[in-house]
Amino acid sequence: MPLVSVRILLPMRFNTSHISMKSKLLQDQKGLKTFALVFEKNEEVKEPLLRFAAENGLRGAQVTAIGAFSEVTLGFFDRQKKSYLEIPVKEQVEVLSFAGNIVEKDGEPMLHAHVVVGKADGTAHGGHFLKATVWPTLEMIIFETHPHLRRKHDEETGLPLIDLAS
Repeated sequence: MPLVSVRILLPMRFNTSHISMKSKLLQDQKGLKTFALVFEKNEEVKEPLLRFAAENGLRGAQVTAIGAFSEVTLGFFDRQKKSYLEIPVKEQVEVLSFAGNIVEKDGEPMLHAHVVVGKADGTAHGGHFLKATVWPTLEMIIFETHPHLRRKHDEETGLPLIDLAS
C-alpha cells in the first residue's frame, strides 16, 4: 500500500499580510544565535517580532532597538486595576531606547519590553511597550539566551511574571 502524505493546516495566530521585516543571522555560537531585524515603513512591531521568535524557536532572548515610530502606545501598570493604562503618542517620535526580553509563556514567545521615545520638542516619554507603527525604520538586535526562564501568572498582580523556580 502506498504511503500518503497528509498536511493539516492550522489557523495562524498572527496577521501576516503586511509583514516586510527583514532579518539576518549575525552569529550562531554554541547553539545561541544573534539576529538583526529591520522593520519597514508602516509596519507594526509586535506581531512580526513574535512570529519571528516562534519561527526561529526563540524561547529566551534579550531585545534592543533604535529607530522611529509614526505612533506608539505606551503602558503604565495600574496596581489597583491590575491592568495597563494606555498612553497613546500619535505623532512622529524617535526611539531613544527599546529594551526587553522574549520569554516563553504557555509554550509561546511573549515580549516584555519598555521603550523611551523622544518628541520633536526634546521631551521624552516612556513606559511598557504595547504597540507601535514604524516610520521610517526600526533596527533591532536579538540575543538568544539559554531558555531557562518561563513566565507564570501572578495572582497578586494579575501579570505573567518570570518564575525562577520553573
